[in-house]
Amino acid sequence: MIAEIVFAAGCFWGVEKHFENLNGVTDVKSGYVGGNYPNPTYKKVLEYRKLPTKNNLEIVNYTEGVLVKFDTNKTNAKELIKSFWQIHDPTQKNRQGNDIGNNYRSAIFYTNDNQKNIAKNTKVKYQSLLEEHGFGKIVTEIKPLEKFYEAETYHQDYLAKNPNGYCPNHATGVKFEKEKEVNKELIQPFKGKEIIVIKAQGYCPYCEKFEEDVSSKYKGTIPLRTVLENQLKGFDIKTKLDATPTILFIEDGKEVFSNRGYLNEKEFYEQLGAFKLGKDTESYNVAFNKSTDSRFCKQYDIFKDTPDGVFIDKVSGDILFDTKDRFNSKTGWLSFYKAVDGSTIEKPDYSYGMNRVEVLAKKSGIHLGHVFDEFGYRRFCINATVLEFVPRSEVRKIQ
Repeated sequence: MIAEIVFAAGCFWGVEKHFENLNGVTDVKSGYVGGNYPNPTYKKVLEYRKLPTKNNLEIVNYTEGVLVKFDTNKTNAKELIKSFWQIHDPTQKNRQGNDIGNNYRSAIFYTNDNQKNIAKNTKVKYQSLLEEHGFGKIVTEIKPLEKFYEAETYHQDYLAKNPNGYCPNHATGVKFEKEKEVNKELIQPFKGKEIIVIKAQGYCPYCEKFEEDVSSKYKGTIPLRTVLENQLKGFDIKTKLDATPTILFIEDGKEVFSNRGYLNEKEFYEQLGAFKLGKDTESYNVAFNKSTDSRFCKQYDIFKDTPDGVFIDKVSGDILFDTKDRFNSKTGWLSFYKAVDGSTIEKPDYSYGMNRVEVLAKKSGIHLGHVFDEFGYRRFCINATVLEFVPRSEVRKIQ
């Protein structure tokens, strides 16, 4: 599949030459992008490079950019975007070196959400690397591509036609660390439950999206491994592994069930809940069917007097409550004055003809219980069967 993205990193002659030489790039065009007046020309772009307004009308000038077309079977947006950060100084505003003007401003114009997310995530990583080397803040624009105007013919392949032409190097010299490749060695099953994510050998946008949305944030107690299909050894798998990502839920090396294709965070945790808790259990009914623990249930008796520590989401592993905020309400359910900041969400619950406020885990979406306003304070009435306890000394390991 051929995809497109536009980069602006100073004078487009050198930027065009750079991307033309990258593996997987099929075509590069120089042009004008990011402005708001019709039919830009090189003359107009140069004329407006120092003027934010003209005739009291707000004018946004174009920047010199290159439209990059690439084969997603041979390269990917992440490699191109990382290369973009490294070929110029993204901390310079409206200039690159001695090329001064808003037509030389740094920018990425994405054509899909995957490119947008990669651009923003790599920006954060590159900012950290730049600061380690004494550079300032990145000023690069990251916007959706609306319109790209091809530059005049003499600008296309300019340096190929003029090998001694103007081609300054504005790179900072700061480079991304080489990412560790997925281990190509064969892997064998764990004893017990585990999650295996099968990713593609080449570029796979939904593999990257699942990694970004789910895998990279996962903190659960069941191990999760991302591998290639040909790395598996000794597994009993029935699902055809021709779709990526494929998420396999494995116990003692044998597939319990699987999902072919992308899952969002909530969908993943619902399937993980069925795998870890079992659909016929009390904890699953509480988590996904909004049931309620029995008063003074076995798990409550275990958790009501645990020593110093935290309670985590039984499905996602996120920290939800702290023993410092626990108190004995004598109701038969765990009670807390508050949840850990940002770990839960609350919404109205009118079930059974009652007016209550339901508490859910923010990441996994599982039902936790309810919160009540009583006697001048809040009481989080929480079901014990959807929690796990972690001693304070072990908390650092799960953060």
